Amino acid sequence: MNPLDAAKYKPCEGGPSFGLANRMFRAVWTLTWLSTAAWTPPFMNRWRCFLLRLFGAQLAASSAVRGSVKIWYPPNLIMGENASLGPRVICYNMASIRVEKGAIISQGAHLCAGTHDLDDPNFQLVAKPIVIGPYAWIAAEAFVGPGVAIGEGAVLGARAVAMRNLERWKVYAGNPAREKRARTPRCRV
Repeated sequence: MNPLDAAKYKPCEGGPSFGLANRMFRAVWTLTWLSTAAWTPPFMNRWRCFLLRLFGAQLAASSAVRGSVKIWYPPNLIMGENASLGPRVICYNMASIRVEKGAIISQGAHLCAGTHDLDDPNFQLVAKPIVIGPYAWIAAEAFVGPGVAIGEGAVLGARAVAMRNLERWKVYAGNPAREKRARTPRCRV
């Protein structure tokens, strides 16, 4: 799924960034999620995961997704064993977002796989994949930008902003995220 050519479709003037089929798919997805899953209590995780798989997400059997999560495009979501998306997580996945084994995305975190070319006169949309490594933790209300890879066991602290890759088994905080200390490895893939 590639964004449309901004020079031709002029998104700055109200034109679309994605084709009609993509926009229709997302409309059906959003209506389905809002009407059948967004309101469900935590114990209905299997139902929510079933719906995500039905719409093309690749989820391990033990993945966990809360009802208040907002997922932009399910086919671009991949989740490993025991990976979880907490309450109010925003998964703006114009490109793939992979949440690997045991990774935790806490409440209100924002995973954003899209940006714009600031130097392009047409403000072209650019989508870049995000990878959240095994046993990593994205804490409450943290932001992960396009093209970022979070290393195995890394921690992005509450409200921190990661716009570059984070090394494995390190703790980061702040805006922009800066390394604070090493983390003792406890889990291994």
